[in-house]
Amino acid sequence: MLSWPILSVTTFLPLVGALFIMMLSGEGEVEKRNARWVALWTTLITFAVSLVLVWRFDAGSAEFQFVERRPWIAGTINYHMGVDGISLPFVILTTALMPLCIIASWGAIQQRVKEYMIAFLVLETLMVGTFCALDLVLFYLFFEGGLIPMFLIIGVWGGPRRVYASFKFFLYTLLGSVLMLLAIMAMYWDAGTTDIPTLLKHGFPAHLQTWAWLAFFASFAVKMPMWPVHTWLPDAHVEAPTAGSVILAAILLKMGGYGFLRFSLPMFPLASQDFAPLIFTLSVIAIVYTSLVALVQEDMKKLIAYSSVAHMGFVTMGIFAATTQGIAGGIFQMVSHGIVSGALFLSVGVVYDRLHTREISAYGGLVNRMPLYAAAFMVFTLANVGLPGTSGFVGEFLTLIGTFKVSIWTATAATLGVILSAAYALWLYRKVVLGALVKPKLAAIKDLDYRELITLGPLAILTILFGVFPKPIIDMSAGSIAHLITQYQTALGAAKTAASAAAMLVK
Repeated sequence: MLSWPILSVTTFLPLVGALFIMMLSGEGEVEKRNARWVALWTTLITFAVSLVLVWRFDAGSAEFQFVERRPWIAGTINYHMGVDGISLPFVILTTALMPLCIIASWGAIQQRVKEYMIAFLVLETLMVGTFCALDLVLFYLFFEGGLIPMFLIIGVWGGPRRVYASFKFFLYTLLGSVLMLLAIMAMYWDAGTTDIPTLLKHGFPAHLQTWAWLAFFASFAVKMPMWPVHTWLPDAHVEAPTAGSVILAAILLKMGGYGFLRFSLPMFPLASQDFAPLIFTLSVIAIVYTSLVALVQEDMKKLIAYSSVAHMGFVTMGIFAATTQGIAGGIFQMVSHGIVSGALFLSVGVVYDRLHTREISAYGGLVNRMPLYAAAFMVFTLANVGLPGTSGFVGEFLTLIGTFKVSIWTATAATLGVILSAAYALWLYRKVVLGALVKPKLAAIKDLDYRELITLGPLAILTILFGVFPKPIIDMSAGSIAHLITQYQTALGAAKTAASAAAMLVK
């Protein structure tokens, strides 16, 4: 433990940078440059501070660490922060990707640069806060607050249909979260507290578990998103600026999976077991159906967006298998997908900045002019396919193993998605990168510059590193996963014992 509030510093440091940018007067080139540098240094310092968490984290403990607790509202709701092996990987993923997003926006964003940087810094605070909050109300405020800056990022700096896409994103996610708020109120009335560690030990009655599970599911399923409430995602990705797509795919989608792990599985174990067949069905449909839809896309961003829905299907499948391998695979898959999908959207942004089109048919033969780009894009494409030796393989393989122990047919059907992912990912790579360079517009296209190498290089290294050495992520969450499964099995065992006792009394 540390003597200073490291989680609060990590969470709110980006707000300090945002306030500093707000104090910059004028809209000239000097102010734009200063805003970019302030945002970059703020995100870099935040990332450096967050690495202290990894350094001092006790991976063998299942308890929440670096805990901060202060009275907040009416003596009932507390400012309560802490991380465990489930939440810490997502905190680090968030703080690591933010500097890359700022660098990727350096030349692409030329209008309202100050406001853009402020929106990203505020968004970082809300995302980190979501993963650190240990009070239900505090979690809900961070979770919902993240909608606002992303709504503005899509709606102000997005493409031609940005207003439609931003409102669709906002309304879909808000509707599900209203139901979650009602469930939070019901949980408070039953348990008398909104403290998450206390609620994790509180046994909710079976009927409340069912309704609360459905309410939380409505919010998290839209956020991930799961089929059939996924239709907002392709529109949001296509219209969002490149860095907005990176954060949307890499971080915001993971909030749904994190919510299932933090709330649905440990707090509502009976309902989670009852609804597991539903989750398996929806996950398999998402994996297969959205992979088929990805095969017919003509827009690069839309293809990658649909592939995200398919890959998140493996996550939900692994989580609700409720096995050690399934949950570990779900967490690893979310981290891996954050790296790989973020890199794929950055790769699309590279060629979009040059030709201002995302149509697949506009490209072809880029390897002849952009060998560095072709190499980087190949690494991320193969990771998206799930090739052994890349991080994409580890997460999918673990989720399939964990699910196979529970439902052979679900795991078997899900493997079809692996084959389909190879079809659409390799087809995209062939159409864009390989072949002869015949289109006149591509004759003078330039390879990656140093700024683009800075953004794509670290992600390529991490994709391969975690593919051959996944131990750091798996070990970080091992203690918390073991504790979660023990809690889950204990709750199910107690319920079965109570049901048997009740049956004996009736007889």
